[in-house]
Amino acid sequence: MSTFNKVDKNDLLYQRYQYQGQFKPQNLVFNANLQEFAQRVGYITNLETRGKFSPQEAYQQLEALWEQLRSSYEALGIKEDVTNEL
Repeated sequence: MSTFNKVDKNDLLYQRYQYQGQFKPQNLVFNANLQEFAQRVGYITNLETRGKFSPQEAYQQLEALWEQLRSSYEALGIKEDVTNEL
């Protein structure tokens, strides 16, 4: 009798990868936001490809996601950290 590991669907659908960059709390938060952004972009593009979203609807949702990601980047002050380190 073979033994199969039970796969949690949340682990499969919502994969998270360990952050490898320079540790700062704001970098860690932005990395989590970036991973969520990438995951949602994948969902939106798949729904558009399958005809569930129109190209216009997909574009609007992607644009809104981009604005959220950009706002989080600016709110976390990462941009200022990069220019101060140069």
